[in-house]
Amino acid sequence: MTDGLPPLREVIAKQGLSARKSLGQNFILDLNLTRRIARSAGSLSDHDVLEIGPGPGGLTRALLAEGARHVVAIERDQRCLPILASVSEAYGNRLSVVEGDAKAIDPLQYLNAPVRVVANLPYNIGTELLIDWLTPALWPPFWSSLTLMFQKEVAERIVAEPGSKSYGRLSVLAQWRAAAHIAMTIPAAAFTPPPKVTSAVVHLDALAHPRFPADPEKLQKLTAAAFGQRRKMLRSSLKALAPDITEILEKSDIDPTRRAETLSIEEFCHLSRNLG
Repeated sequence: MTDGLPPLREVIAKQGLSARKSLGQNFILDLNLTRRIARSAGSLSDHDVLEIGPGPGGLTRALLAEGARHVVAIERDQRCLPILASVSEAYGNRLSVVEGDAKAIDPLQYLNAPVRVVANLPYNIGTELLIDWLTPALWPPFWSSLTLMFQKEVAERIVAEPGSKSYGRLSVLAQWRAAAHIAMTIPAAAFTPPPKVTSAVVHLDALAHPRFPADPEKLQKLTAAAFGQRRKMLRSSLKALAPDITEILEKSDIDPTRRAETLSIEEFCHLSRNLG
């Protein structure tokens, strides 16, 4: 880094900052690694970037160093705010920090299109935020891409193919409206404190149009029911959605004795339309 800021480990020690499990925090102190993550998001100089849970700013500094037009970072941990203020000052105020809960804040008031979302998401809200970003009523969304860190197991679910062990609700919702791939895996030793699992960075590019027509709310309910009881046949796992589910499945050219992991995204979308 050439931003004149001290190493992150030194910053954290000076502030007496430790990661809080209650906030789902795990810090990456290797600035070479955070720059790799930032570069995996694609060109940043012509985008605003939304970051959730920046903590002491390791990824934030990387995004700015890689030329992000402007970074909006949402952070609820007040202990991190003075550190992030120093980062903003070092980068000519190309960083805006918004204090609060990412689930309760509308970031659009702070961003100018086009927007990339790049974040080492807090583990306790990561999946919930991803689903929110994938299922707005109107498409295309406010973001052009998402570059997000998850537990490797979650990342594998996002990119999984039908019929595989990892294929599930996240696979359908992500691949219905986006092109997704795993950009890199990150060992536990890269974090402070090290989590008990390996992590992975997933990159999703928003498609101009969903692959197949479907209502996002109906598709959410359908996939939640289908994969909530994935070992059951569809005629059983989906019966709470419609009393005549066997007839609806047959109308959709889907054998009622199939299980959720065997359905393609196209079949899920077709079924969601027939559910009415």
